[in-house]
Amino acid sequence: MKSFSRSERVNEQIRRELADLIRSAIKDPHLSAHMKLVTLTDVEVTADYAHAKVFYTSLSAAEQREKIDHGLKAAAGFLRRELARRVRIHHIPELHFVYDGSVERGTQLAHLIDEAVKSDQHE
Repeated sequence: MKSFSRSERVNEQIRRELADLIRSAIKDPHLSAHMKLVTLTDVEVTADYAHAKVFYTSLSAAEQREKIDHGLKAAAGFLRRELARRVRIHHIPELHFVYDGSVERGTQLAHLIDEAVKSDQHE
């Protein structure tokens, strides 16, 4: 059984807590509708706990992603304060949201593979 390092446990705890906060604590009606479509894929906290890259994806349309990105960045201070109430570490990192396009790329690749298989079957 693999044992997880402290940093991995902290990353995962921050990811879980932020996911819950994004779903439940953002009350701004302009943001909350878009935030329901957000999935946090990973968190990477620096060794000194000063910064955290929070990777997210969304199944919403590309034009909605800009609103989501802006909303997450606007809510970063609020989310950090709320995170401080839930996570017991000596320093709550500054949050930096980064769009994770890997899910989208995976879907595109799967679609291309499906098309290639279909074209092979018709030949």
